[in-house]
Amino acid sequence: QVQLVESGGGLVQAGGSLRLSCAATGHTFNSATMGWFRQAPGEDREFVAAITWSAWSSGSTYYADSVKGRFIVSRDNAKRTVYLQMNSLKPEDTAAYYCAATERAYYSATNTRTLGTYDYWGQGTQVTVSS
Repeated sequence: QVQLVESGGGLVQAGGSLRLSCAATGHTFNSATMGWFRQAPGEDREFVAAITWSAWSSGSTYYADSVKGRFIVSRDNAKRTVYLQMNSLKPEDTAAYYCAATERAYYSATNTRTLGTYDYWGQGTQVTVSS
């Protein structure tokens, strides 16, 4: 049973940084697409970033336009963990952040940003950015 556990959320002032972690337990992904999504109150869940890797590729990354240049998604295979480094945070980044995963390696901006692509979801971690 795959479980994704997010951590690292919290309260930060605008312009600050946070690093979210998503640890995968119960399975080792030799290839996968793992994504970060967020959902603000009253809003739909939206794509933030994703990383895809396989046996022949170290990783490709994808970002929403709203976070490009500010957020960085990365992974640590040994720790089975994916990270989302969030810099220059803005109040509009306030949301619950969710980690998601699928064992299929999608090298497509369209697939990586689609909720239905993912088979596993974490419980979410709250990020609040004060102005």
